This record gives sequence, structure tokens and C-alpha cells, in this order.
Amino acid sequence: MFPTPEQIQSYIQQGIACSHLAVEGDGQHFYATVVSPEFEGKRLIQRHQLVYAALGDRMKAEVHALSIKALTPAEFAGKSGQ
Repeated sequence: MFPTPEQIQSYIQQGIACSHLAVEGDGQHFYATVVSPEFEGKRLIQRHQLVYAALGDRMKAEVHALSIKALTPAEFAGKSGQ
């Protein structure tokens, strides 16, 4: 059984404090926009590692592919204001 976008969103929320989180997908391929103050001062790879850590073993067992946009609240505000 494939996970739903809502399940993936719940898994991420359990591991990262998010000010915005949106997940779309078809059960195997997911697209997540994760906005968190925890990303402040971190490089892109470190941000992705935080998201992967929140998903844990589910990344190997349940999720085939995950595309991540990992932004700080300030970065997200700047993108939505464009």
C-alpha cells in the first residue's frame, strides 16, 4: 500500500517544526514544500537531510521519490511576494 500525501505531510510535521508544509504526490512520487525556521543558517543539503531524517526508514520502504523545496520563512515570504 502506498502512502498518501497527507501521511507524508504528517511524518514531516512530526520531525520538523514547519510554518508552512505542502505535499503533493501519487503514492510513489512526492513533491514537498517545507518552510521551517529550523533551516536558518543551513545549506540546502543539510535542510534536505532534516526532511529525510523526519521520514526515517519510510524513505527506503514507502517513498519511491521525493522532491523537496526547503525554505526558511524569510525565503518563503520573498518567493510568495514576487
